[in-house]
Amino acid sequence: MINSVMLKKLTFLILAAGLIAGCTQDRLEDEDISSKDTIFVNLGNEPPTLDWSLATDSTSYLILNNLMEGLTQFGDEFLPEPNLAESWEISEDGQTYTFKIREGVLWTDGNPLKAGDFEYSWKRILNPATGGDYAYFLYDIENAEEYNTGKIDDAAKVGIKALNDSTLQVKLKRKASYFPSLLSFMSTYPMRKDVVEKHGLKWTDPANIVTLGPYKLTKWKHHSNITLTKNPAYYGEQPKIDKVSMIMNENASSALALYESGELDYADSKSIPPLEVPRLVDLEDFTTTLMFRGNYIAFNVKKPPFDNTLVRKAFAASIDRDSIVKLIQGAGVVTTSWIPKDMLAYNPDIGIKFNPEKARKWLAKAGYPGGKGFPEVSFLWPDVSYNRVIAEALQSMWKQYLGIEVELMNEEWKVYLSTINTNPPEIHRAGWGADFPDPHNFMSLFQCNTGNNRTGWCNPEYDSLVDQAAEETVIEKRKELYDRAQKILTETDAPIAPFYNTKQQNLTKPYVKGLVPNPLDLVLFKNVYFENNPAGHVEGE
Repeated sequence: MINSVMLKKLTFLILAAGLIAGCTQDRLEDEDISSKDTIFVNLGNEPPTLDWSLATDSTSYLILNNLMEGLTQFGDEFLPEPNLAESWEISEDGQTYTFKIREGVLWTDGNPLKAGDFEYSWKRILNPATGGDYAYFLYDIENAEEYNTGKIDDAAKVGIKALNDSTLQVKLKRKASYFPSLLSFMSTYPMRKDVVEKHGLKWTDPANIVTLGPYKLTKWKHHSNITLTKNPAYYGEQPKIDKVSMIMNENASSALALYESGELDYADSKSIPPLEVPRLVDLEDFTTTLMFRGNYIAFNVKKPPFDNTLVRKAFAASIDRDSIVKLIQGAGVVTTSWIPKDMLAYNPDIGIKFNPEKARKWLAKAGYPGGKGFPEVSFLWPDVSYNRVIAEALQSMWKQYLGIEVELMNEEWKVYLSTINTNPPEIHRAGWGADFPDPHNFMSLFQCNTGNNRTGWCNPEYDSLVDQAAEETVIEKRKELYDRAQKILTETDAPIAPFYNTKQQNLTKPYVKGLVPNPLDLVLFKNVYFENNPAGHVEGE
């Protein structure tokens, strides 16, 4: 439910949107598409890093997916299939993987890919000195967690070894059926030791970075634009489009205007203001895709009063999720389950539902009847996409149903990431998109030692259930384990309050083909071409 003050704000915004909204123009459709060689898209914000040992965000993920590749890739129905690994063998106990590295793969400086490039990359992210938040991704590997957490200091004891230039052996500490799937993710990409050590912090600059994917980084003007150019040394089929030009426009209204004037060929949710959706929804350009992406409120359990479980439950029960989804013009589906809709072990019956009466009782039991005596608290959100209107709605709900005034704080994307990594406030708005299509990717996020758990919460029983589910191969038993773990996470302890799964809203020019958004948010420009120009622009012509 939205109160009268918020309705007045929204009415004003709708009127303002009506003034700036114009008829869709399509300058590029008037051009001869057969000569077009660049696709223009909006990143939204500056990528915090292009070092794939350090990257954790969706902006860096989009770029790195087009600069690099992993041992595996996803095929039909998101099942892992060979990529930089030509093949692999698994031991009878399921704990030793032997990968044969594909021949003929060259880095952009002409050097061949070697198994040692994987060993270096994986041990680098596991090295505590690196500070890689995604190091836990490799904790299934023998002694990986022990090395990353400082219990051992000898990297040679970690179960990753290049047997020769074309063979990589990986020993796991337990069976993990999803292991080949996570090897498609950016944190497991190979890396060149000589390049990193030569250039230090500047190794990802366009003049220094060495990659092996379908595109290479040729320009990075910070806070302005990035250009990717097709890599002539790429081992696979050459991309059909020469260049990908990525601007960084954080203003959704401005970005939409660029799309409508023909200066952008593709725009996703970050470039579509919520109040413009009713005008756009019937356009041929407009599509939606349900993502494997969960949105949640994170409570810092180390900071009072959110060290009290009852307070966290009260805040969770005060979220009117239906109103929020309506407010963002259908860019999501309501959920209280942390595992997202359409993924194994999604359970709509799990989690704390909207119940203001129960919320007030929990708050009173915690010692704050009607919000009296509740200390000042802050709610942090990143200044992108729908987050402002969501933050204001949540602030209104907590005031209306709990009698608590929450201060709103917003930061630009890179600063926000730094804040939640170093000193998150009492509450912050967060999201998680699937790195691979398995519930372990979501459930492992809140285990005690994972780098992306910014709540400060740790429950050994939860960790044990998630670990058991990771080893379980019987689907129904796996679901049962995840149900038990999810109840601890979203009901019993409630360090988070899931509230919707993202529905990506996209605008794609009719002449752009092969750009098909999917639940993993994998946008691979090597598959994209322009209508009437399927072969792309040929260099030198």
